[in-house]
Amino acid sequence: MMKLDGIATFVAVADAGSISEAARRLGLPKSVVSERLLELERALGARLAQRTTRRMSLTEDGAAFLTRARCILRETQAAADEVAERRGELSGPLRIAGPVSFGSLHLGPALYPFLRENPGLALSLDLDDRFVDIAAAGYDAVVRHGPVGDNRLIAHRLAPSRRILVASPAYLQAHGEPHGLAELEAHKAILYANREADWRFTGPGGAVVVRPNAGLRVNNGLVMRDAALAGLGVTLLASFIVQRELASGALRALDVGPEPEGAEIFLAHPRDVSASAKVRALIRRLREAFGEPPYWDMPPAPPVQSPAPAASASA
Repeated sequence: MMKLDGIATFVAVADAGSISEAARRLGLPKSVVSERLLELERALGARLAQRTTRRMSLTEDGAAFLTRARCILRETQAAADEVAERRGELSGPLRIAGPVSFGSLHLGPALYPFLRENPGLALSLDLDDRFVDIAAAGYDAVVRHGPVGDNRLIAHRLAPSRRILVASPAYLQAHGEPHGLAELEAHKAILYANREADWRFTGPGGAVVVRPNAGLRVNNGLVMRDAALAGLGVTLLASFIVQRELASGALRALDVGPEPEGAEIFLAHPRDVSASAKVRALIRRLREAFGEPPYWDMPPAPPVQSPAPAASASA
Protein backbone atom coordinates (compact mmCIF):
# COMPACT_ATOMS: atom_id res chain seq x y z
CA MET A 1 0.00 0.00 0.00
CA MET A 2 1.34 3.42 -0.94
CA LYS A 3 1.94 5.86 1.90
CA LEU A 4 1.59 9.60 1.54
CA ASP A 5 4.97 10.30 3.13
CA GLY A 6 6.56 8.00 0.53
CA ILE A 7 4.92 9.94 -2.31
CA ALA A 8 6.03 13.24 -0.79
CA THR A 9 9.57 11.92 -0.41
CA PHE A 10 9.66 10.75 -4.03
CA VAL A 11 8.58 14.20 -5.26
CA ALA A 12 11.19 15.85 -3.05
CA VAL A 13 13.92 13.58 -4.43
CA ALA A 14 12.81 14.24 -8.02
CA ASP A 15 12.81 18.01 -7.41
CA ALA A 16 16.15 18.01 -5.60
CA GLY A 17 17.92 15.70 -8.04
CA SER A 18 19.55 13.67 -5.29
CA ILE A 19 18.66 11.87 -2.09
CA SER A 20 21.16 13.96 -0.11
CA GLU A 21 19.64 17.27 -1.18
CA ALA A 22 16.09 15.96 -0.66
CA ALA A 23 17.04 14.85 2.84
CA ARG A 24 18.40 18.34 3.57
CA ARG A 25 15.24 20.03 2.34
CA LEU A 26 12.99 17.63 4.25
CA GLY A 27 15.09 17.77 7.40
CA LEU A 28 15.39 13.97 7.47
CA PRO A 29 18.32 11.52 7.57
CA LYS A 30 19.34 10.18 4.17
CA SER A 31 18.62 6.66 5.36
CA VAL A 32 14.97 7.57 6.02
CA VAL A 33 14.60 9.15 2.58
CA SER A 34 16.15 6.10 0.89
CA GLU A 35 13.92 3.69 2.81
CA ARG A 36 10.75 5.62 1.97
CA LEU A 37 11.68 5.62 -1.71
CA LEU A 38 12.36 1.87 -1.68
CA GLU A 39 9.07 1.22 0.14
CA LEU A 40 7.16 3.21 -2.49
CA GLU A 41 8.87 1.28 -5.30
CA ARG A 42 7.94 -2.02 -3.63
CA ALA A 43 4.31 -0.88 -3.29
CA LEU A 44 4.17 0.10 -6.98
CA GLY A 45 6.18 -2.87 -8.19
CA ALA A 46 8.30 -0.56 -10.36
CA ARG A 47 11.69 1.11 -10.26
CA LEU A 48 11.19 4.88 -10.10
CA ALA A 49 14.77 6.14 -10.07
CA GLN A 50 18.29 5.24 -11.04
CA ARG A 51 20.71 6.13 -8.23
CA THR A 52 24.35 7.11 -8.50
CA THR A 53 26.71 8.38 -5.83
CA ARG A 54 25.94 12.02 -6.68
CA ARG A 55 22.83 12.24 -8.84
CA MET A 56 19.56 10.52 -9.38
CA SER A 57 17.58 10.25 -12.62
CA LEU A 58 14.00 9.12 -13.06
CA THR A 59 13.14 6.00 -14.95
CA GLU A 60 10.35 6.06 -17.53
CA ASP A 61 7.95 4.77 -14.86
CA GLY A 62 9.24 7.37 -12.41
CA ALA A 63 8.69 10.25 -14.84
CA ALA A 64 5.14 9.05 -15.53
CA PHE A 65 4.37 8.63 -11.83
CA LEU A 66 5.81 12.04 -10.90
CA THR A 67 3.00 13.99 -12.58
CA ARG A 68 0.36 11.97 -10.73
CA ALA A 69 2.32 12.21 -7.47
CA ARG A 70 2.37 16.00 -7.65
CA CYS A 71 -1.40 16.05 -8.18
CA ILE A 72 -1.95 13.74 -5.22
CA LEU A 73 0.11 15.99 -2.94
CA ARG A 74 -1.56 19.19 -4.14
CA GLU A 75 -5.06 17.77 -3.69
CA THR A 76 -4.21 16.35 -0.28
CA GLN A 77 -2.74 19.63 0.91
CA ALA A 78 -5.64 21.61 -0.55
CA ALA A 79 -8.09 19.38 1.32
CA ALA A 80 -6.18 19.84 4.57
CA ASP A 81 -6.02 23.62 4.01
CA GLU A 82 -9.77 23.77 3.36
CA VAL A 83 -10.56 21.92 6.59
CA ALA A 84 -8.15 24.16 8.53
CA GLU A 85 -9.63 27.29 6.94
CA ARG A 86 -13.13 26.20 7.99
CA ARG A 87 -11.87 26.02 11.56
CA GLY A 88 -10.22 29.42 11.23
CA GLU A 89 -6.77 27.84 11.43
CA LEU A 90 -3.72 27.68 9.19
CA SER A 91 -1.53 24.63 9.51
CA GLY A 92 1.00 22.46 7.73
CA PRO A 93 4.14 23.21 5.71
CA LEU A 94 4.70 26.48 3.88
CA ARG A 95 7.92 26.87 1.88
CA ILE A 96 8.83 30.26 0.45
CA ALA A 97 11.93 31.96 -0.96
CA GLY A 98 13.01 35.59 -1.07
CA PRO A 99 15.95 37.91 -1.73
CA VAL A 100 18.62 38.16 0.96
CA SER A 101 18.59 41.90 1.69
CA PHE A 102 14.81 42.35 1.70
CA GLY A 103 14.34 39.05 3.54
CA SER A 104 16.76 39.99 6.30
CA LEU A 105 15.54 43.56 6.78
CA HIS A 106 11.79 43.36 6.19
CA LEU A 107 10.40 39.95 5.19
CA GLY A 108 11.61 38.15 8.32
CA PRO A 109 10.22 40.78 10.75
CA ALA A 110 6.87 40.70 8.92
CA LEU A 111 6.72 36.89 9.15
CA TYR A 112 7.40 36.57 12.88
CA PRO A 113 3.97 37.87 14.05
CA PHE A 114 2.29 35.86 11.26
CA LEU A 115 3.85 32.70 12.69
CA ARG A 116 2.90 33.61 16.26
CA GLU A 117 -0.71 34.05 15.12
CA ASN A 118 -0.65 30.69 13.29
CA PRO A 119 1.33 28.24 15.45
CA GLY A 120 0.22 25.30 13.30
CA LEU A 121 2.31 26.50 10.36
CA ALA A 122 5.72 24.97 9.66
CA LEU A 123 7.46 27.67 7.63
CA SER A 124 10.63 27.13 5.61
CA LEU A 125 12.20 30.38 4.36
CA ASP A 126 15.12 30.28 1.91
CA LEU A 127 16.91 33.56 1.16
CA ASP A 128 18.79 33.73 -2.14
CA ASP A 129 19.42 36.67 -4.46
CA ARG A 130 19.20 34.44 -7.53
CA PHE A 131 15.81 33.82 -9.14
CA VAL A 132 14.68 30.33 -8.20
CA ASP A 133 12.47 27.98 -10.19
CA ILE A 134 9.43 27.63 -7.93
CA ALA A 135 8.16 24.33 -9.30
CA ALA A 136 11.54 22.65 -9.61
CA ALA A 137 12.62 23.74 -6.13
CA GLY A 138 9.33 22.80 -4.49
CA TYR A 139 8.33 26.26 -3.19
CA ASP A 140 4.75 27.29 -2.47
CA ALA A 141 5.61 30.91 -3.29
CA VAL A 142 8.51 33.30 -3.80
CA VAL A 143 8.96 36.96 -2.94
CA ARG A 144 10.69 38.93 -5.70
CA HIS A 145 11.99 42.47 -6.01
CA GLY A 146 11.43 43.42 -9.62
CA PRO A 147 9.35 42.13 -12.53
CA VAL A 148 8.11 38.55 -12.61
CA GLY A 149 8.60 37.61 -16.25
CA ASP A 150 7.71 33.92 -15.94
CA ASN A 151 4.27 33.30 -17.46
CA ARG A 152 4.01 30.09 -15.42
CA LEU A 153 3.56 32.26 -12.31
CA ILE A 154 0.82 34.47 -10.89
CA ALA A 155 2.28 37.56 -9.21
CA HIS A 156 0.60 39.50 -6.39
CA ARG A 157 1.91 43.02 -5.76
CA LEU A 158 2.97 43.57 -2.16
CA ALA A 159 4.50 47.05 -2.22
CA PRO A 160 6.22 49.60 -4.45
CA SER A 161 9.98 50.02 -4.23
CA ARG A 162 11.97 53.19 -4.92
CA ARG A 163 15.64 53.18 -5.88
CA ILE A 164 17.96 55.91 -4.65
CA LEU A 165 21.47 57.00 -5.65
CA VAL A 166 23.55 57.26 -2.49
CA ALA A 167 27.11 57.90 -1.36
CA SER A 168 28.83 58.64 1.92
CA PRO A 169 29.67 62.22 2.95
CA ALA A 170 33.36 61.25 3.04
CA TYR A 171 33.28 60.02 -0.58
CA LEU A 172 31.48 63.15 -1.75
CA GLN A 173 33.94 65.40 0.07
CA ALA A 174 36.86 63.62 -1.63
CA HIS A 175 35.38 63.27 -5.14
CA GLY A 176 32.67 65.90 -5.40
CA GLU A 177 28.92 65.48 -5.79
CA PRO A 178 27.48 64.71 -9.24
CA HIS A 179 24.69 67.09 -10.28
CA GLY A 180 23.82 65.47 -13.61
CA LEU A 181 24.01 62.20 -15.48
CA ALA A 182 27.16 63.21 -17.36
CA GLU A 183 28.95 63.94 -14.08
CA LEU A 184 27.63 60.70 -12.58
CA GLU A 185 29.34 58.63 -15.29
CA ALA A 186 32.73 59.89 -14.09
CA HIS A 187 32.29 58.51 -10.56
CA LYS A 188 33.21 55.09 -9.19
CA ALA A 189 30.16 52.86 -8.96
CA ILE A 190 29.24 49.97 -6.67
CA LEU A 191 27.21 47.69 -8.92
CA TYR A 192 24.83 44.78 -8.35
CA ALA A 193 26.37 41.74 -10.04
CA ASN A 194 23.10 39.81 -10.56
CA ARG A 195 21.67 42.46 -12.85
CA GLU A 196 22.89 44.31 -15.93
CA ALA A 197 25.37 47.05 -15.07
CA ASP A 198 23.27 49.88 -16.55
CA TRP A 199 21.52 52.35 -14.28
CA ARG A 200 18.13 53.41 -15.62
CA PHE A 201 16.47 56.75 -14.92
CA THR A 202 13.10 58.21 -15.89
CA GLY A 203 13.34 61.64 -17.49
CA PRO A 204 10.85 63.92 -19.29
CA GLY A 205 11.68 62.20 -22.58
CA GLY A 206 11.45 58.65 -21.21
CA ALA A 207 14.03 56.18 -19.98
CA VAL A 208 17.66 57.28 -19.76
CA VAL A 209 20.52 54.80 -19.35
CA VAL A 210 23.82 55.45 -17.57
CA ARG A 211 26.75 53.05 -17.80
CA PRO A 212 28.89 53.83 -14.75
CA ASN A 213 32.50 52.84 -14.15
CA ALA A 214 32.56 49.81 -11.86
CA GLY A 215 34.71 50.14 -8.76
CA LEU A 216 33.09 47.10 -7.15
CA ARG A 217 30.61 44.44 -8.27
CA VAL A 218 28.83 42.36 -5.64
CA ASN A 219 25.68 40.23 -5.59
CA ASN A 220 24.21 41.45 -2.31
CA GLY A 221 22.53 44.74 -1.47
CA LEU A 222 23.66 44.81 2.16
CA VAL A 223 27.31 44.52 1.10
CA MET A 224 26.72 47.28 -1.47
CA ARG A 225 25.34 49.49 1.28
CA ASP A 226 28.33 48.76 3.51
CA ALA A 227 30.73 49.51 0.65
CA ALA A 228 29.05 52.89 0.17
CA LEU A 229 29.32 53.55 3.91
CA ALA A 230 33.04 52.77 3.61
CA GLY A 231 33.37 55.52 1.00
CA LEU A 232 34.09 53.26 -1.98
CA GLY A 233 31.76 54.96 -4.44
CA VAL A 234 28.23 55.81 -5.55
CA THR A 235 25.60 53.08 -5.59
CA LEU A 236 21.98 52.66 -6.62
CA LEU A 237 19.97 50.83 -3.98
CA ALA A 238 16.37 50.17 -3.02
CA SER A 239 15.13 52.58 -0.38
CA PHE A 240 14.27 49.65 1.92
CA ILE A 241 18.03 48.94 2.26
CA VAL A 242 19.22 52.46 3.12
CA GLN A 243 16.37 54.21 4.90
CA ARG A 244 18.14 54.20 8.29
CA GLU A 245 21.46 55.37 6.87
CA LEU A 246 19.74 58.23 5.03
CA ALA A 247 17.87 59.25 8.18
CA SER A 248 21.07 59.25 10.24
CA GLY A 249 23.13 61.08 7.62
CA ALA A 250 25.59 58.19 7.20
CA LEU A 251 24.60 58.17 3.50
CA ARG A 252 23.32 61.02 1.36
CA ALA A 253 20.80 60.81 -1.46
CA LEU A 254 22.06 62.30 -4.74
CA ASP A 255 19.96 64.40 -7.11
CA VAL A 256 21.16 64.10 -10.70
CA GLY A 257 17.93 65.34 -12.30
CA PRO A 258 15.98 62.32 -13.58
CA GLU A 259 14.59 59.92 -10.99
CA PRO A 260 16.02 56.38 -10.77
CA GLU A 261 13.67 53.79 -12.24
CA GLY A 262 11.57 52.16 -9.53
CA ALA A 263 10.44 48.58 -9.04
CA GLU A 264 7.77 46.51 -7.30
CA ILE A 265 7.85 43.78 -4.67
CA PHE A 266 5.75 40.74 -5.56
CA LEU A 267 4.76 37.39 -4.13
CA ALA A 268 4.37 34.80 -6.88
CA HIS A 269 3.02 31.24 -6.96
CA PRO A 270 2.62 28.68 -9.77
CA ARG A 271 -0.18 29.50 -12.21
CA ASP A 272 -1.41 25.89 -12.37
CA VAL A 273 -1.99 25.82 -8.59
CA SER A 274 -4.64 27.95 -6.92
CA ALA A 275 -3.27 30.03 -4.07
CA SER A 276 -3.81 28.07 -0.88
CA ALA A 277 -5.40 29.56 2.23
CA LYS A 278 -1.90 29.83 3.69
CA VAL A 279 -0.56 31.79 0.70
CA ARG A 280 -3.63 34.06 0.60
CA ALA A 281 -3.27 34.79 4.30
CA LEU A 282 0.44 35.46 3.84
CA ILE A 283 -0.25 37.97 1.06
CA ARG A 284 -2.72 39.83 3.29
CA ARG A 285 -0.30 39.86 6.22
CA LEU A 286 2.64 41.13 4.16
CA ARG A 287 0.57 43.89 2.55
CA GLU A 288 -0.61 45.01 5.97
CA ALA A 289 2.91 44.86 7.42
CA PHE A 290 4.54 46.84 4.60
CA GLY A 291 1.78 49.42 4.09
CA GLU A 292 1.00 51.71 1.14
CA PRO A 293 3.23 53.65 0.85
CA PRO A 294 5.59 51.21 2.56
CA TYR A 295 6.82 52.15 6.01
CA TRP A 296 10.44 52.33 4.86
CA ASP A 297 9.54 55.28 2.60
CA MET A 298 7.69 57.19 5.32
CA PRO A 299 9.45 60.17 6.94
CA PRO A 300 10.77 59.35 10.41
CA ALA A 301 8.46 60.23 13.26
CA PRO A 302 9.51 63.37 15.16
CA PRO A 303 11.02 62.70 18.57
CA VAL A 304 8.58 62.76 21.47
CA GLN A 305 9.09 65.85 23.58
CA SER A 306 9.11 65.28 27.31
CA PRO A 307 6.68 67.58 29.14
CA ALA A 308 8.33 70.41 30.99
CA PRO A 309 8.35 69.94 34.77
CA ALA A 310 5.60 71.81 36.52
CA ALA A 311 6.71 74.90 38.38
CA SER A 312 6.63 74.42 42.13
CA ALA A 313 4.16 76.53 44.01
CA SER A 314 5.76 79.31 46.07
CA ALA A 315 5.31 79.09 49.80
